Amino acid sequence: MRLLFCFLVWILAGCASQNTDNLYERLGGEQGIITIVDNLLYVIAEDPIIRPLFEKTDLDRFHEKLSEQLCEVAGGPCIYTGDDMVEVHAGMAMNNRHFDAMVTALDQAMQDAGVTFSARNAMLARLAALHEQVMQETVIPN
Repeated sequence: MRLLFCFLVWILAGCASQNTDNLYERLGGEQGIITIVDNLLYVIAEDPIIRPLFEKTDLDRFHEKLSEQLCEVAGGPCIYTGDDMVEVHAGMAMNNRHFDAMVTALDQAMQDAGVTFSARNAMLARLAALHEQVMQETVIPN
């Protein structure tokens, strides 16, 4: 599964580099990112793999900080003011199954927001750089 993930990131990075316009704008700007995060919360609520990871999460704060982070990662005018990824995910006992499910959920949320295939790929490729930070404390076997 990890090899497949790495291959997909490589492919996505190639697709992302083909379009050099502003990713933030391609995601729909501020309102587009808010819609993506709204959609993501609905997808998470229906996903039996990742929903348990969010049972004790302050969803308003999650929405705010993830919106900031996606905006910043996409090259928008935002500055992420949340905790670092290692700290946020510490003790969550995530494994690659969780990570893959979250990537799929985010892709679905972007599709539901009408984001193009190339913009979705560009965003996922940029977020792939956070994999090691997010998975710093993997304690559950796949």
